[in-house]
Amino acid sequence: MIKKMMIKAMIAQRHFARRCFSKGPVAAAYELKVDAGEARRDEAQVALAAKFDALHESLASLPPVPVRAYNPTKSSYISSSSLLLLLARSLASAQSFLRKKFHLWLFGPPPRGMYIHGPVGVGKSFLMDLFYASVTVPDDDSCCNNDSHKQAKITKRRVHFHEFMLDVHHRIFVYKQKHPRGDAIPVVAQQLAQEAQLLCFDEFQVTEIADAMILKRLFSLLISDWNVVIVATSNRAPDALYERGINRSLFLPFIDLLRQTSDIISMEDSQNDYRLENRADGQSYFWSNKGVHGDNNINHNLQAKLEKIFGGAVSGIASGTEGESIPVLFGRTVQVARLNDRCAWFDFSDLCYQPLGAADYISLCRRFSVIIMERVPQLDANHLNEARRFVTLIDACYESRTRLVLTAQVPLDELFVDFEAQVESSDGDEELIVNDKGGNSSSFATTMIRTKEGKYYEWSATGLIGVSLAQLSAANDLAFSFRRAASRLVEMGGKEWGR
Repeated sequence: MIKKMMIKAMIAQRHFARRCFSKGPVAAAYELKVDAGEARRDEAQVALAAKFDALHESLASLPPVPVRAYNPTKSSYISSSSLLLLLARSLASAQSFLRKKFHLWLFGPPPRGMYIHGPVGVGKSFLMDLFYASVTVPDDDSCCNNDSHKQAKITKRRVHFHEFMLDVHHRIFVYKQKHPRGDAIPVVAQQLAQEAQLLCFDEFQVTEIADAMILKRLFSLLISDWNVVIVATSNRAPDALYERGINRSLFLPFIDLLRQTSDIISMEDSQNDYRLENRADGQSYFWSNKGVHGDNNINHNLQAKLEKIFGGAVSGIASGTEGESIPVLFGRTVQVARLNDRCAWFDFSDLCYQPLGAADYISLCRRFSVIIMERVPQLDANHLNEARRFVTLIDACYESRTRLVLTAQVPLDELFVDFEAQVESSDGDEELIVNDKGGNSSSFATTMIRTKEGKYYEWSATGLIGVSLAQLSAANDLAFSFRRAASRLVEMGGKEWGR
């Protein structure tokens, strides 16, 4: 009897091995997740895994990053003569054209990228991460030895799109400090390509005019000149990117470039939000409609729970010290009044009523593994900007696996209220009109600019009086983003969440 059971187990093991190793590395990793009970088989995910395996195989023939044949900074110093400058640019264009033709003849066309769009929680990022893990860097000797699972070896980078664009803007800022008249985009493209030949973006979205104007040229250089493969996930179909944005006609060539160089994969028919299947354990989201201004016992219980999570020695206001200034990109800082080695404690007003953005929140997440936020209000039409910042914070915490502990006045499924927005004009003055609809929806990174006086403000790029592009786009896109934020908060409340 025991011998028969052992034989059956061996047969099952061999069958499982054949099933995994007859597939590509992404499909095989997905099967392992399903068999371990960490994922539920979904036909849309199976199909996406197969597409990732095809891309993985094509990476083996990816042309190398070419050797730069000219210095992109030289045109800044040649001459102020428009004729000489035009000649220099023409020469650079000719060199670029010949280099592309040579690489195409020698290595063939580079692999096409992938742009995956669909609702929240359907497995886009999950599958992209399995693909990303299957690609090994050149100095990694842990590659699987099985011929069926040969792993591509190229430099790679996986990043949230907010963080990537902040990095791009910072690189441009640094370059312009040294070369005010120079062209930063070719230099930044070269830097990015030499650091990673595979770029994987999560939550691809465009809401800022500055980003929209950069993307077409930057991505064209990355893909065409530097053989970079781009994979992105998004809640938006390509044609819906930067929708209703100012000067959108100037952005449309980027969408054409995306379609020419990437396979567009829709998961719009998938309606299952798998994050919601793993409910939170109740230790990251606390609420009481009396806990903020009412019942002292409830208040005391909430405070006791937060103190337990906070733990450790306290610094900042509670200990009589001044707290800590966390450095942020572009030379700014964000102040933390109450903290210890692993945790920062804020009021909602500290982080969401102040003119902060993605760069600030990312810096906080890099410094602290736990962030506590008290007194989160229900986010309705009266809290449009606050809601935008709050969801940007959620995205930063999610990407960095920072535990976010919240106390609120309403249950999680009532926290976000959907918005409907339009611009109304009267006597030449435009006004943003926002109405509650009820229901659930994220918002986007805040771009900060500095005046000559050294003060920082949120950048309005619409040209409309009192109406920033971020406000208008965020108000009209909250249905997508709030659903993602609510879904992520559920997942982030799980017992295993954190770092």
